[in-house]
Amino acid sequence: MMRFLILTGLACLMGTPAFAHAFLEHATPAVGSEVASAPKELDLSYTEPVEVLFCRVAVTDSHGASVSDGKPVGRNGNQMLVVPLKALPPGRYRVEWHVVSVDTHKTEGHFMFTVKP
Repeated sequence: MMRFLILTGLACLMGTPAFAHAFLEHATPAVGSEVASAPKELDLSYTEPVEVLFCRVAVTDSHGASVSDGKPVGRNGNQMLVVPLKALPPGRYRVEWHVVSVDTHKTEGHFMFTVKP
């Protein structure tokens, strides 16, 4: 019995790994940025890996039309999502993202960026 209590106590002291939600760490183009030339892809880096199959990224123009040119692809151990984009004319674009981290926590957000004329 004493051995069981010691092992249980050690397990409690050591704990289990704590997982957090996957938050957007940075984006290219950057959140709220104005870029001189249209990007060919959108890169979204998160604070932890995500489950690519359960993630959704929508990039739309000022009229709400989609400018994404395919589904998000995972890179860097699925800690980054890369979204190919159609040719973007000058204007303002909205990015909406919904991700599920590897520990099943869901997070979402949105931001804008502008392509200068």
